[in-house]
Amino acid sequence: MAEKKFVEEITSMEEDFAKWYTDICKKAELIEYTSIKGCMVLRPYGYAIWENIQKILDTRFKELGHENVCMPMFISESLLQKEKDHVKGFAPEVAWITHGGGEKLEERLCVRPTSETLFCEHYANTVHSYRDLPKLYNQWVSVVRWEKTTRPFLRTREFWWQEGHTIHATAEEAMEETRRMLDVYADFCENSLAIPVIKGRKTESDKFAGAEATYAIEALMHDGKALQAGTSHYFGDGFARAFDITYTSKDNQKVYPFQTSWGVSTRLIGGIIMTHGDNNGLVLPPAVAPVQVVIIPVAQHKAGVLEKCRELVKQLSAFRVKLDDSDNSAGWKFAEYEMKGVPVRIELGPRDIENNNCVMVTRHNGKKEVVSLENIEKTLELKLKEVRDGLYEKARENREKRTYVCRSMEEITACLAQMGDGFVKAMWCGREECEDKVKEVTGVSSRCIPDSQEHFDDRCVCCGRKAEYMLYWGKAY
Repeated sequence: MAEKKFVEEITSMEEDFAKWYTDICKKAELIEYTSIKGCMVLRPYGYAIWENIQKILDTRFKELGHENVCMPMFISESLLQKEKDHVKGFAPEVAWITHGGGEKLEERLCVRPTSETLFCEHYANTVHSYRDLPKLYNQWVSVVRWEKTTRPFLRTREFWWQEGHTIHATAEEAMEETRRMLDVYADFCENSLAIPVIKGRKTESDKFAGAEATYAIEALMHDGKALQAGTSHYFGDGFARAFDITYTSKDNQKVYPFQTSWGVSTRLIGGIIMTHGDNNGLVLPPAVAPVQVVIIPVAQHKAGVLEKCRELVKQLSAFRVKLDDSDNSAGWKFAEYEMKGVPVRIELGPRDIENNNCVMVTRHNGKKEVVSLENIEKTLELKLKEVRDGLYEKARENREKRTYVCRSMEEITACLAQMGDGFVKAMWCGREECEDKVKEVTGVSSRCIPDSQEHFDDRCVCCGRKAEYMLYWGKAY
């Protein structure tokens, strides 16, 4: 009875998706709220997921030649003001410090909402010659944006992320870096997180403040809303000019370098929850699961059961494995690790030991099978791949089912009303007023101009003029 109640405490996603989401964040022990609105404690299990995300991406970045640095938390107001488009874009979300140690500061400091200005100040002091380029930097930090409406992982006033900042001798090098890092993010989301994504460029009105071009990966959540899962920005030489960053070229000319910036954040954990979770709780892709396999002893009071389980832990040391030998009932443990989204559960009791078998259960589909303990390492390796592939396919099917082709705003409205939220593919003339009008009339905003273009109509979905692009539209988190 206790196990059943434990699961029932999650609101079903069909009843209230937002409540279901926050229930999982709390019940799976990912976060805890604090007395400061919009700020959360990342509990050990939630932080362990973030650590695994960090490990995979940090390895990828370093393989590509990036180095980790750490910039200050504070930015002076005068420094922030140097790039006007940039400061204008962030002004509404900036948290200001006016006093230090009881005394009023001569100049206000902001708590970094992002670190472009800090990197530019540093580049101006350290980049002098073409020999100093490129600089490929990344930092893992938290940033602050004073959001009015907050939700765990998706929008919080303080969140954790990585921000890459690079500076190059040529525009071509910088653009190549911009696209390369977008590809890294897309590959990570699809292969490690089992989340299918659309790669593309943001419209002019939706690009990062101060950027010449912004590229993004967009994912579709289980409820049909879009999530921007990562961005990569090409700055051109705009920031270099604003901050007077120059270098001496090979032909002894003073020239401006070109910059990029790119980042993903703890919002990816929200994406994992909303892509893979179900009414029994969290469902984690194996690559980032803090525990990839949990071993549950059955009738653990009987002779030899715990000993065999501990032996199995050693045998599976290549994986992130946990043995739960607590005195809770087996049923309670099943519900507990279902809630926490552990990809594979192994049940081992006296009869299994006698037959040199165990029961293996996969979290994403509840499939239960008896497998031999002989070569169990190989069996588990294949099973974890099966889990990743199953999660990806399920998410892809959801996206395909919820992707609609529309040729008019009336069709968009009718389609969403009948079929539910999802990605809308529609043609666009490229004018900002049409982009705004579509959002005003239908409620969907532009998500990106996808790399894979389709031309199923010659006319803009809004004004009927000649269409320039096929756009993905959707309601977004």
